This record gives sequence, structure tokens and C-alpha cells, in this order.
Amino acid sequence: MIVLRDLFKVKLDKPSIATIGTFDGVHLGHQKIIKSLISSSKETDLNSVLITFDPHPRKVINPNSKIDLINTTDEKVGILKNLGLDYLIIHEFSVSFSNIDAEEFVKILIQKLNIRKLIVGYDHRFGKNRNADIDDLKKFGNKYSFEVIEISAFDIDEINISSTMIRNSIYEGKIEICKKYTGFNFKLSGKVVKGMSRGNKIGFPTANIVVTNKDKIIPKNGVYLVSSKIDNKLYYGMMNIGYNPTFGNQEKSIEVYYFDYNSNLYNKTLTIEFIKYIREEIEFNSVNELIEKLNNDRDYCLKYINSIINN
Repeated sequence: MIVLRDLFKVKLDKPSIATIGTFDGVHLGHQKIIKSLISSSKETDLNSVLITFDPHPRKVINPNSKIDLINTTDEKVGILKNLGLDYLIIHEFSVSFSNIDAEEFVKILIQKLNIRKLIVGYDHRFGKNRNADIDDLKKFGNKYSFEVIEISAFDIDEINISSTMIRNSIYEGKIEICKKYTGFNFKLSGKVVKGMSRGNKIGFPTANIVVTNKDKIIPKNGVYLVSSKIDNKLYYGMMNIGYNPTFGNQEKSIEVYYFDYNSNLYNKTLTIEFIKYIREEIEFNSVNELIEKLNNDRDYCLKYINSIINN
């Protein structure tokens, strides 16, 4: 997969089939579109092209709105590169770009990508003020001689999948639902920094994580079973997101205790996969009560890991 960063600087001579969208979460609905795109590209000998945007369009169109991303741009690239695309175009979404008329945008796609087919979801909207829809796109297709392929909604258990739905499941700590709708574990990345070292004193040394991308969604406060690859080896652990109420912390923290890992992690950047939500964050009456609960959590997690491995 070739990654390009500016649509206006692209010039593809070979005809292409393209799709357009934010693709946050790259969920199973998105994957349905991409698989159809790639399948059609192979059948017709066209370049397969996916166009996405950075920053998220909602942040530009409504600067006061808050949009937490399921995937950072780098995470999205990592997922998409495994799907078999020929080209990924990441275009900077700006105010001036958002003001491009729908028909003018279609002309840009024709000039830059030499499109013969455009494949989009049934609810796709585009152009200035997002005032053009799939019907408008089909009219432009007839006018400029390219085919528009419409993909219907993708649902699981009669529930239409959307990035908003996945975002809400993460907010609620429903990590398994996130995986059900995307096909992979939710991830976040961050740098390990020095903390209060309380974990060392109670037998549960933790890596304190600072998430490097401020737009990345952070799951609900609580305790999670997680995993990371450290120096190319897989380690499982428990993550706590929250305020450590037993110690009366005022600032929210993200801490991971890895089973069977004893080396220094300071200044390393870790990618953490969320496997299971364990419990809510609890304020204990004493440190000893906290230690007892952490031991129980660890036992539960290790048993769960063994069940995964043995199955």
C-alpha cells in the first residue's frame, strides 16, 4: 500500500476505483466497503484507492465540538495496510477544503485519480455543507462517465454498526463489543513516565502511561485486562484508568501492571490492547484491602488468559 498525503498533488495515470470517508474505527461496515473496493479493483484491473482525512472533519467544521478518535491516523494506516489497498490518500481537512462545491470535488477526483468507479456507503454525504448525497453522486457519475456503487448498512444482530456506536461502547467500558464490531481489540499508545511509585511499595509496580495523542478516546474508568508487545514479546497485565481513590489522587492516571515483567520501562512508548473490562475503580478503606483485591484481580486475569490460550 502506497501512502500519499495530499490529494491535490496526486496524479494517477492508471484508472482507479475509489472510496472516501473518515473510517474512524475501521469497523466491519467500513471493512465491507473496502473489501468490495478491492474485489472490484482486481476484477476490472483498476487501482484501489481510499481517501481519508486528518484532522477529523468535524473538528474543522465545528471547532467547539469534541470528537474522540477510535483510531489515530497512524493506527488507521496500520489497519488499512493489511487489507490489500493499492493507495491510501490522507488529505488535510481544512476550512477551504470543506468549502469546495460537490461537483468541483468530483472533478478533482476525476483529474487526480482517473476514477472509473466510486464506491461509498448508502449514507455518504459530501461537498460544501455536506449538501450532496448518494443520489447527487449518481447524477455526477452519469454526467462524467464513472460508476457509483452503493453499499448498504452493515449490521450485527440487526444493529447497524457505526463509529458513534463503537465510541459509546468504549466510553461505557464495553471493550468486547468494540472488538465484536471491528474485529480487533481496541488499542491506545503512550509514553511511560515516572509516577508516585506506590505500586512498587505494595507489590504491583505499574507503568504510568501518558497518551501522546490528545484526541484519542480513553475508555471508562476502571480495571482492564490488557496486553502489550514489549521487545517483541507478548505480556499480559492489568490496567487501571482513574484517580486511585484509595490514595486520594486529584489527577486522572493510566497505569499498567504487567505480569512477569520486571525491567525498566521508563521513556518507552507502549501500545496497549484492551482484552476485557474487569471492574469499576473502587475506594478501599485501607491499603491492605486494596492489595487483597488486586491479588484477586490478578488471579482472575491469569485464569482468563489461560482459558483463552487453551481454547
